[in-house]
Amino acid sequence: MILFPFYIYGESPMVLDVSSTSPLSRYLSPGDLIMSLDGVRIHNSQEWMEMTSLIDKMALQSTNHSKYVEGFGRVNGIKGYCVPNIMIEDNQKIQSVGNHSACAEDLTAFETIPCHDMKMSNIGGSEDDHPKRRENTYCLDAKDIVKLNKCGDGWEIITNGSSCICSLDESCLSPLQMLGLSWVEITFSRSLSAECLQLGRNPFSDSKTSDFIESKCRGSFVFVGDVISMARSVRLTAYQPRWAFHIGRDLPDVLERVLMCTFHVSLTLALLNSLPVYFLDGESLLEVTLCHFTSLSSRKREKVLKVCLLGGTLISILVFVRIFFSFV
Repeated sequence: MILFPFYIYGESPMVLDVSSTSPLSRYLSPGDLIMSLDGVRIHNSQEWMEMTSLIDKMALQSTNHSKYVEGFGRVNGIKGYCVPNIMIEDNQKIQSVGNHSACAEDLTAFETIPCHDMKMSNIGGSEDDHPKRRENTYCLDAKDIVKLNKCGDGWEIITNGSSCICSLDESCLSPLQMLGLSWVEITFSRSLSAECLQLGRNPFSDSKTSDFIESKCRGSFVFVGDVISMARSVRLTAYQPRWAFHIGRDLPDVLERVLMCTFHVSLTLALLNSLPVYFLDGESLLEVTLCHFTSLSSRKREKVLKVCLLGGTLISILVFVRIFFSFV
């Protein structure tokens, strides 16, 4: 509540830091807002981790519903895109190297997935199918493909889409990728200006002004790889400033860390102070507790108190000495 006049909480996670070794360092910068992951709106860092974990599990499950295409990898039978046929006709030709095929470095291999073949029932295929499958494999620019409508029954799990939404002049194409890697769409927004910050608060506006700002401030890219490592390579916060300034961007995260550290230190001191040790509050607590045992005489209670305090003090000293020498 204290930060409410200056910060917005829980609308979109903001990037605080991106490691130089992170695969996202090419796309994201500190201050960017992560809007969605595979079309699902993300509100905080917890949802970011939960969604990446879900995508990773779905990628492992889809391994049994995919097929291998020689020279490229495995067809992801879950996620597809409605690609216009004219774009397919103008695509770059596949480069053949020996018995293998490959796309140029800036292009990605896609294969046509008919609607009746969404379940990928013909897993593996035969050797005679290789030439035919290679004819249905295209090299396209992923940056252009992610802007198109989605197809494939896997998107229904995430975005409630339909598996056969492509028109007659479009084909459903699914990306080819290596086993164990996930195909993830990430939508982000720049928050370096007031216009971009306003777009982050209203990402689904239909006005012409918002469309112009969206083309300037918002973008999408595809990550192919280990999504769990990807998610852990960036530091996010659920707080975003109401105004476009950089000075206090890390303030909520710093305050949260300080408060959490203070809480843990206070809890540790409270537990230590309650130990049955001489000169600590634990001595008084133990004495009050023994008073409730009316079956014991006052002399026996004193003996029990001394034994417990002596034993607790000796054990505590031994434990702390052992901990001290373990760090030396």
